[in-house]
Amino acid sequence: MSAFTPPEIQYLSRPPGLARLATVGPDGQPHVVPVTFTFNAEEDAIDVGGVNFGETKKWRDARQNPLVTFLLDDVLPDPRRARAIEVRGRAEVLTSGGSKINPRFPNFAEEFLRIRPTRIVSWGLESLDGTLPADFRVNSRAVG
Repeated sequence: MSAFTPPEIQYLSRPPGLARLATVGPDGQPHVVPVTFTFNAEEDAIDVGGVNFGETKKWRDARQNPLVTFLLDDVLPDPRRARAIEVRGRAEVLTSGGSKINPRFPNFAEEFLRIRPTRIVSWGLESLDGTLPADFRVNSRAVG
């Protein structure tokens, strides 16, 4: 059974918005950057990678401190409403397979992070079929 709800899986599988990854550096300073990702249904995880990924600050940070937060969000225009998923978890630092994250870019690095959720918070995802929910709900839970 997945740690993610069906609407969360659907949202992660057809990303409409901008994804970001937060890491913490050795000095304790948070670092947040946009990232490319894929939802890995087989592993029930989020895989994050990119060009020269093994040379980035987020890679170095996750190697020293695997606690990370992933955020995907967007805003629907009419009527205007926000929806998002925040995934707090542990990053596994992997040295091969990252080039498969986005096949459109042949220069993606082999290094990537696999985020295993420990807490998931989502909102605005109650209905992805275009209908509005009757009320605004936040789905927040510990997993794993």
